[in-house]
Amino acid sequence: MDAQTKPIAGPRIDPEPGVVASSVYAGGRRVKDIPIDQAGDWSKRPGHVVWIGLLEPTTELLERVQAQLGLHYLAIEDAGKAHQHPKIEQYGDALFIVARTAQMVDGHIAFGETHLFVGNGYVVSVRHGASSSYAAVRERCESCPTALSNGADYILYAILDFIVDNYTPVIETLHAEVEVIEDSVFSQPAERFDVHRLYMLRRELLRLRNAAVPLVEVCRRLEHAEVMSIDAAMQPLFRDVTDHLLRVEEEIDSLREVLAFAFEASLMTGQAQQTAITRRLAAWAAILAVPTAIAGIYGMNFEHMPELKWRYGYFLVIGLIVSICGWLYWRFRRNDWL
Repeated sequence: MDAQTKPIAGPRIDPEPGVVASSVYAGGRRVKDIPIDQAGDWSKRPGHVVWIGLLEPTTELLERVQAQLGLHYLAIEDAGKAHQHPKIEQYGDALFIVARTAQMVDGHIAFGETHLFVGNGYVVSVRHGASSSYAAVRERCESCPTALSNGADYILYAILDFIVDNYTPVIETLHAEVEVIEDSVFSQPAERFDVHRLYMLRRELLRLRNAAVPLVEVCRRLEHAEVMSIDAAMQPLFRDVTDHLLRVEEEIDSLREVLAFAFEASLMTGQAQQTAITRRLAAWAAILAVPTAIAGIYGMNFEHMPELKWRYGYFLVIGLIVSICGWLYWRFRRNDWL
């Protein structure tokens, strides 16, 4: 390696707007930070790889990157738009990969996208929406020159692994909330807010599943020989990402199933409470019907009612009412209606 391309620990330059980082690496070590307009020349040097990170770039910036690295125009069109479905496409020796990112924001899952261009001597990541910075990925790679010396394939693996790992904190946060909801289902009646939150959690978990599961197919294609530009020695690394994704899928399905059971249990608990209230009201209505009926009889304006002139008639009627009502109360209590 000549003096011109020898790795140096030079200062990082301030990138232009839309460019998070733009560096060139050789032998697993950072050579220097470079402007976008020099990316094409550095990527063509043997043993060098250019790693560019963009954040919601403008169309003009994407076109400059395209001109430097010879990126396919269809991939550039996709990279300029968010709301792409996770996928992998191959354009000659270059790959275009779309991955969905997720993180918790104010108690809800915020989704973003990362578009990756991978080719001979370069990796370009384009971030849209909610997403953690890949500065941590860059620092971790730079701290392990042996692994980073594998070039663009290892950088691609590191980014995908970082995206999948960031699903875990989201699932852990949702898991804690699901446990609280599950514990409260039988301890208190389900309020309207709780039922609404159950529905929102299930919907967010479904969206998270739709973001994560398609990456399984992407990683499987990278893992096997379907993608020719991936070094065979690097393919097993993507199997590890696939395993992580499968665990994420299982945890999401498990949480959605628990929420479904919690929703059904809350409905059944509410119905049981309504049934108990209905029985209690019916029992009291039956008890109150006795004095109402007797009072109604003696409230009729008949002139000839012999017992009205009886000396002990009032006490007999009161005793009869109390006896019947007491007996009904005892029967309903015995049958757990009161």
